Amino acid sequence: MLQNRSMLTSVVIPQLAYGEVAPAAAWLCRAFGFRERLRIGTHRVQLTFPGGGSLVVTEGGSAATAGAAGYASHRVMVRVADIDSHYHHAAAHGAKILSAPRDYPYGERQYSALDPGGHRWDFSQTLADVDPSEWGGELLER
Repeated sequence: MLQNRSMLTSVVIPQLAYGEVAPAAAWLCRAFGFRERLRIGTHRVQLTFPGGGSLVVTEGGSAATAGAAGYASHRVMVRVADIDSHYHHAAAHGAKILSAPRDYPYGERQYSALDPGGHRWDFSQTLADVDPSEWGGELLER
């Protein structure tokens, strides 16, 4: 699988939504020992954990308010080698597709789907190694 400075290297990446991203990321670092890796505007922060773990803090809300507000409190991102093949396979096996594969300026091609339990899954294929400063990200961990 290709590597991309704009993407975490973990294959499975939990994404947790919070009302305020920066304070939530700071708290996770302080309380649980995560380290900030990449800031993406004010709406996303990639965190790493010693030993190879990773997490994305994203804008959205909390588990308590997610249903009422119409957004998910969590998502799971999975890095795959062939996004188009994965997309067609998932659709053929009943995944509810939220968005078809699309290329992004940060060097990833991604699509989103729901599983039968209503959990959101985001799948991503690295297309290129892109310096986060080229699209507005701020790489903190090298």
